[in-house]
Amino acid sequence: MELDAAVRTSTHSRVVRKGQRIQSLWRGYGEVVRYHLEAGQSVVVKHVRPPAGAHPRKLRSYAVEAAWYTHHAARLPSVTRVPRLFGTHSDGHHRVFVLEDLHAAGFNRSLRPLDPARIRAVLDWLAGLHATFIGPVPDNLWPVGTYWHLQTRLAELKATPERRWHTRGPELDALLRNARFQTVVHGDAKPANFLWDPRARAVAGVDFQYVGGGVGIRDVVYFLDVDADSPWLDHYFGALRSMLPHHIDADALEAEWRSLIPVAAEDFDRFMAGWGRA
Repeated sequence: MELDAAVRTSTHSRVVRKGQRIQSLWRGYGEVVRYHLEAGQSVVVKHVRPPAGAHPRKLRSYAVEAAWYTHHAARLPSVTRVPRLFGTHSDGHHRVFVLEDLHAAGFNRSLRPLDPARIRAVLDWLAGLHATFIGPVPDNLWPVGTYWHLQTRLAELKATPERRWHTRGPELDALLRNARFQTVVHGDAKPANFLWDPRARAVAGVDFQYVGGGVGIRDVVYFLDVDADSPWLDHYFGALRSMLPHHIDADALEAEWRSLIPVAAEDFDRFMAGWGRA
């Protein structure tokens, strides 16, 4: 795929110049680069170049990300900022995302431990995502989001030497999948996938390869790595309540998701017990 042409088509810019490489994609699947346009503007280009023998699930993750940006991201409230999509292109093998340059918009990653302002901003961001998509999972996303859910990690489960996970893993998975209140989860809500403005009053999220259905608390537990008594959970649920649709029983939702906090934490422990063993 001719990258300059894809950028020119997406941005309608006559001048396109490849700039610095921002990062490589996982296991040689491509790179993220900055492109400079006319009038001092810039965009970020995610260029997916799958290696020979690429895993089908990994390939699908990029198709899911394209569907997210194309069909669903526009529903988000302003508190849940994501980069604007200028265009996405695919030739059946390579895939290109031409995205807003969040750095040019004043957002940057944090290179130090997260302070309270940055944590609050991400919890507000997650609350906006989860409140917006309460209900059935939209088409073209993962039916179950997160990169570690059990049905995609059966080989790791089988290879796990701790026998208790062989029984406990499916039990945890059933509790999470059968919860009454489902929404869309980011699926990889680690600090590296967020960028903040200078005062940490606003945050933007990136990397939507594992966006899909689930209980919102999975994102929160993964991001915070805390137990059920953390005061940060009160902040999250307060933000969530303020954005939930009026027809949703907020008391019932909070009670259910709070009860699933230890379940989500244990389920991630199950994944980690088998990570790298398959």
